[in-house]
Amino acid sequence: MKLHLDTSSGSGSASGLHTITGHGQGFVAVNGERIGHSVIVLPDQIVNPWPVAVSASAISLSIDDFSALLALKPELVVFGSGPTFCFPDRKLLAAFSQARIGFEVMDTPAACRTYNVLMGEGRRVAAALLVR
Repeated sequence: MKLHLDTSSGSGSASGLHTITGHGQGFVAVNGERIGHSVIVLPDQIVNPWPVAVSASAISLSIDDFSALLALKPELVVFGSGPTFCFPDRKLLAAFSQARIGFEVMDTPAACRTYNVLMGEGRRVAAALLVR
């Protein structure tokens, strides 16, 4: 599925920001580059790979899996839980709340779309995407 096309630069956003350009079973594409594992995308940087277990599910993730993301202090995290919607542990949600960082949970395809919209609005958003 193609999410965004920017012909002015040939790859990604003309402004140099990281845009999610596609997704499908077992991959997401950032600035046209296909990534086949879990990844964290921010407008100005990518945590690639996101060091979570290949078999990780949303419910098995801990605060340790998000420590690098918490240190980056985004305004909002859009968490893509994989091909189906699944809430992570409440302790994880509480840690983001205490850090005053918004945390929205959705399936990975919806998280990709939401990230692009929020990033396009100039928000300091991060997409934490489980890819399977």
